[in-house]
Amino acid sequence: MIRRMGTYSPDGEFDRMSVETMHVPHDNDFTGAHARESLVQLISEVHEVPGSFAWVGLVDPTRPELALVAELFDLEPLEVEDASNTKQRPKFEIRADGAFALLKTLSYKIDSQEITIGQTSVFIGPWFAITVRHGTAGDLTTVRQRISASERLRTHGPLAVLYAVMDITVDGYLAVAEEVHDDMREIEQEVFSMDPTAQTTKLIYQLKRENISVRRAVSPLTMAAQRFIGNTDESIPEVLKPFFEDIGEHILRVHETVDAIDNSLLTMLMASTALQDLKQNSDVRKISAWVAIAAVPTLAASIFGMNFENMPELRYEYAYPLALGGMLVVCGVLYRAFKKSGWL
Repeated sequence: MIRRMGTYSPDGEFDRMSVETMHVPHDNDFTGAHARESLVQLISEVHEVPGSFAWVGLVDPTRPELALVAELFDLEPLEVEDASNTKQRPKFEIRADGAFALLKTLSYKIDSQEITIGQTSVFIGPWFAITVRHGTAGDLTTVRQRISASERLRTHGPLAVLYAVMDITVDGYLAVAEEVHDDMREIEQEVFSMDPTAQTTKLIYQLKRENISVRRAVSPLTMAAQRFIGNTDESIPEVLKPFFEDIGEHILRVHETVDAIDNSLLTMLMASTALQDLKQNSDVRKISAWVAIAAVPTLAASIFGMNFENMPELRYEYAYPLALGGMLVVCGVLYRAFKKSGWL
């Protein structure tokens, strides 16, 4: 659906054009004509005001909707194809006449401790910004409010939209990484309480999977982040380089946090497995010790219970108390020995 469209100039959002949702389910649908008329009107409005730009936002668009926008704004076909593919790898490309960014958006559900993954693509041209969002994560309402309220950003044109979208997306990475880190610390306390369970190992695997989701969103952007920090990307205007440098620092910070969490989870997994093995070995030693102690009276009882007629010990007056005493003494010695060795 085409969620929002608007026109912006350094003076502000001068024509909201449309806040109604437009949906084009089929190529020959009547609503498609209305959407085309609205977009054509938007384009003409922009060209009438020097220094202005248009911003069209699509959310989970159908192919006709995306094709319509691609046609009217002359978008690169390969980039349009990437934007329609929710399994596409994140990327960032900037050139003299525009830019294209494909970002994975993340949000964290505290109750279920799961990460929701979405995708936002940004097309930047000399006089327009197109955003294509898939999924529930990555709502851009606050970005629109920020652009409308900031004259400083609007003076930089469509690239300001690219910066603002990347900024809020990367801030989302930071928030999710912090939540994953907090969950890791809770599991860490459980692991090193010296009594981990199989459930603990399961939680480590689950958290490791969530951490991989953050890594997949951030890792492909590290090269672009290094260019931002080094100010080596000549396509970024000088006045915007400090903005993108801040984004680059945040991306590398999240990447380092993800690596640290991954290493810690691997260490905890090894420690949890080792402690569980140690606990099992301790249980086996205890069982073996008690079996050895129980073997003494069992052996004595089996000998004296053979019922042979020629067994002098059976007729001895003190045979019974001596046999019991002997068993107790031997069992006591064995218990003391096993206790001293740490088996009990």
